[in-house]
Amino acid sequence: MDFDLSWILLGLPLAFVLGWVASRLDLRQLRIESRQAPKAYFKGLNFLLNEQQDQAIDAFIEAVQSDPDTSELHFALGNLFRRRGEYERAVRVHEHLLSRGDLNLLDRQRAQHALALDYLKAGLLDRSEEALLKLEGTPFEAQARLALLANYERSRDWWHAAQIAQKLEHANQGSFQGRLAHYLCEQAIESISTQETEQAQSLLQQALSTAPEAARPRLDLAQLLARQGHPEEAFVLLQKSLQSSPAAVPLMAAPLSKYAIACARAPEALALLKSHYVDSPSLDVLDAIVALEADHNGPTATARDWYVQHLQREPSLVAATKWIAGEKLEHEQFHPLVQRALNQAIKPLVRYRCAACGFEATQHFWQCPGCQAWDSYPARRVEEL
Repeated sequence: MDFDLSWILLGLPLAFVLGWVASRLDLRQLRIESRQAPKAYFKGLNFLLNEQQDQAIDAFIEAVQSDPDTSELHFALGNLFRRRGEYERAVRVHEHLLSRGDLNLLDRQRAQHALALDYLKAGLLDRSEEALLKLEGTPFEAQARLALLANYERSRDWWHAAQIAQKLEHANQGSFQGRLAHYLCEQAIESISTQETEQAQSLLQQALSTAPEAARPRLDLAQLLARQGHPEEAFVLLQKSLQSSPAAVPLMAAPLSKYAIACARAPEALALLKSHYVDSPSLDVLDAIVALEADHNGPTATARDWYVQHLQREPSLVAATKWIAGEKLEHEQFHPLVQRALNQAIKPLVRYRCAACGFEATQHFWQCPGCQAWDSYPARRVEEL
């Protein structure tokens, strides 16, 4: 059969025209999509900058639907969900990223880190730990270790927390000696609760050598010695601690006076605390001085005069209230009413306040219950700040 070349001559122009039309249609579609994706992205960014998170999420979802392969939009969306407390949706976004086979190694590690943070914020500590441990040896290793440290602290796993803190210190991520001492003190408290006093004492001695200038190991060790029937050893330990930890003297004043009275060394403690009070007046040191003078000389007006001397140095409603408590008023029948009103008024003033988040408490904490920061509570009361 003869092959007709005229069909080829007719077909070539037709194929060219059809190819050109198809390319124009594809190019037009690509332009539409490229316009829509950035528009949705910038729209979401604008909402985010204006703190309109609901609208920002809607815009980012629209952008992701237009271009599901855009990993950056997925990261932005997952972070928004986490910030809003929608941890389940954040987990789904980051798990979707990890399931993609075309994701490069760095983005995969980034998604793994984001997923671990989702679990940590949601309180799923076991899953968070598992996800964070997978980031060892990656560019996110330092961040993962810090998150892992917070994880172990929240679950009160002090042994593992100490291991991570040591790794961070060896990697020049800062000094963690203070935290390591706190972890040892926390382990000592657990040992005391199970009647393992020898182990607790060993842990506190280790904490003391880890952070020699820290106040907590000395205070906890002195308390343990006193409980074991050695108040004089506890007194001597705190006596030395007044020099090494001057900022913590208000915390040490009350137990120091208590141990001094128990081992008949009240005059020595009194002279020591008076010297510290002259250099740095404090309500807790003042109370300890009054208690020691009352034990030595009896509850005389001389002891209470310390509150008047404090008022001459600086105004203090707390000192005034404590002075009035031991005085006789002209209308004595109203004294209980006045005293009750004053006691109520000074309650907010005798609390401790976290310097990091402002959380107030009636007792001093080494780790803030609000923000979990260590050593964020000053040793002084609110009135003295």
